[in-house]
Amino acid sequence: MISICEQNDCFYCLNEKYITIIQLLKQKSNMKKISLSIVVLLFTVTAFSQTWVSDLSHSRLGFSISHLAISTVTGNFKQFEVKATTAKADYSDVKIEVTAQIASINTDDEKRDAHLNGDDFFDSKQFPTLNFKSTSVKKIKDKNYKLLGNLTMHGVTKPVVLNLVFVGKTTNPMNKKEIAVFKVSGILKRSDFGVGSKYPAAMVGNEVKLIASVELSPAS
Repeated sequence: MISICEQNDCFYCLNEKYITIIQLLKQKSNMKKISLSIVVLLFTVTAFSQTWVSDLSHSRLGFSISHLAISTVTGNFKQFEVKATTAKADYSDVKIEVTAQIASINTDDEKRDAHLNGDDFFDSKQFPTLNFKSTSVKKIKDKNYKLLGNLTMHGVTKPVVLNLVFVGKTTNPMNKKEIAVFKVSGILKRSDFGVGSKYPAAMVGNEVKLIASVELSPAS
């Protein structure tokens, strides 16, 4: 006697084959939909992702530090660049990179600036740049964020946490370019980077207050 499954035109076998084919077609269709969704998502993110660069004429990377525990010396770096990359309109995913030329330090005193560039402090000949690269950004409230990243200075890299405020966006009427403005603040310890290690905090403060305002526009 011949079993049912050995017959080529067996109803049950044909039915099972039909069901299997339908299932395979559905799987392929679902895979195509998923693949298409991934492509659309990647295209959307890539299309919106934008790099912004600082306008040096309207930006400032400043700092302040105490002197003899009762007075304050302020300064800034005249040459620096900021790059910000984001794929979201509110900049909640912003990635920031900063490079400052140590030799451009300015405290309105040429003799002091030369001293700061020397071996006692920054040693700008051996370590010519200050670099910051963000690792993450956390929204605190409204336009206030915590900016986490790594700061490299004087040959030492340390993790730092800074305060970031997204001031807003507008269009420059002169060149019709869109601009975005950020303010950054925080406190760094020079001892963490081995800067001015032979000077005690009673003479030159250990804590350095960072105060920056950056105007950015889309990279051309």
